[in-house]
Amino acid sequence: MKPRDYTEFTQSCPWMAELQDSERLRVHHDLRVQVFEPGAPVCQRGQSAEHWVGVLSGLVKVSSVSLSGKTITYTGVAPGGWFGEGTLLKRDVWKYDVIALRKSRIGLLPAETFFWLLDRSLAFNHTIVNQLNERLGQFIGQLQIDRLAGSDERVAHTLAAMFHPVLYPGVGQMLRVTQEELGYLCGLSRQRVNQALQRLSSLGLLRLRYGGIEVPDAARLRAFESSHVEVHETARGVQRVTQHEAG
Repeated sequence: MKPRDYTEFTQSCPWMAELQDSERLRVHHDLRVQVFEPGAPVCQRGQSAEHWVGVLSGLVKVSSVSLSGKTITYTGVAPGGWFGEGTLLKRDVWKYDVIALRKSRIGLLPAETFFWLLDRSLAFNHTIVNQLNERLGQFIGQLQIDRLAGSDERVAHTLAAMFHPVLYPGVGQMLRVTQEELGYLCGLSRQRVNQALQRLSSLGLLRLRYGGIEVPDAARLRAFESSHVEVHETARGVQRVTQHEAG
């Protein structure tokens, strides 16, 4: 593993700190790092899953195509995120496609090493159980997002999901993402994403920064419901009209 790969890997793998020295040595020896250009497939539906996959840097989306030809995006995976443990445990094929949205450095831990760690490391078992639990909650939340009519809510909830401290520990409070990339994850146009971000920014739920988005409180963003804001603003508008008529 190259020095840059080692640095990115250790920053993206807090679970490594819980491993024994011999286990870390095995991971360092077996891990392969590959660079994927924008639009390149990291994993393809129907292919046998042979690695536990981690995003060291960059951004990828997890999606599939329905029988009607509609692309369904399940989630984005930000730096520090690892995925595929469920598929590996079932010794199954990928049920979805994973596409790089930008140039991304991807860590590929062989399935053999993954199962070797499961057999000998209690700490690694805890990591995988937590991953599965948090991932289930995330996908349930995604189903709710898909039923939301408001674009502002879709942007808010999709963005909040990328600030998950367990699934994406490398993000912190700042996610490097463009409005176009966020649009791919939300299934919205860049223009609509821009409008939603401006609105959410005006409510103090996020800050637009050069090259990314800062979210000081992901829980507040996750709890956002545009209908409540719209009702509140409508009520204020009615109140202003009533006061004007009364005057």
